[in-house]
Amino acid sequence: MAIETARAPYDRAFANTPARTSRRGLMAAETLTSALLWVAAPSFLLGSIPVGLLVGRAFGVGDVRNVGSGNIGATNVLRAGGKAAGAATLALDVAKGAIPALLAGAWLGPVGAGVAGLAAFLGHCYSPFLKFDGGKGVASGLGALLAWRPEIALLSVLLFAAVVWRTRYVSLASLAASFLAVGVYVLMGSWNRDVAILAPFVLAMALVSAWRHRANIGRLLRGEESKIGGSAPPQAPGSTGAQDADAPAGDGRAP
Repeated sequence: MAIETARAPYDRAFANTPARTSRRGLMAAETLTSALLWVAAPSFLLGSIPVGLLVGRAFGVGDVRNVGSGNIGATNVLRAGGKAAGAATLALDVAKGAIPALLAGAWLGPVGAGVAGLAAFLGHCYSPFLKFDGGKGVASGLGALLAWRPEIALLSVLLFAAVVWRTRYVSLASLAASFLAVGVYVLMGSWNRDVAILAPFVLAMALVSAWRHRANIGRLLRGEESKIGGSAPPQAPGSTGAQDADAPAGDGRAP
């Protein structure tokens, strides 16, 4: 106590010096970085759970990677197991993106929400349970958007529905909705700091989703992409099943 009392005037005198301020800033940055790492790891693992595979087995379908397009997303599960199985897959995939983002946002603000949502999205796309393969991230990305800014997520959903209604291409609708969100975040970010913080995370998700859709983009350009409502051609021999980049994509390989 005597030492603390003796140091008190010194601490007060130098409390706001550049050196003390810099050290405090560094400590705060290190604390935030550690917290974000603790957020990212479990979010990635949650996102990596292959929900479609588990739901397919629970509904007696077996391994959905051996059905239709070989995709574990909601559309292929719908085709293989019916409406209830497809709806369950969609809801759980959305939850994988939303729950980590909501929890991390309550703890660490928009940066934490962005890290958690992006980590869950990447887990869905590159699941260690599927040898770091996975889905296109559309449903988990929607979950993150719902947690971040529900009104922007709603705009994306409306555009998605409009494009599907007009063209019946789920892959095209998914890409259009992703990049609409990017544009809205950039625009709103010009006057809203929290939105501006989240904009890079939205852009990262859109770019990864576009990369995951690269085979679909090629088929769209060639006029060979299957439309929703049609059956996906059988999986090619030798395909790994979960998310073959060249697998047929009547479901747009989404969500």
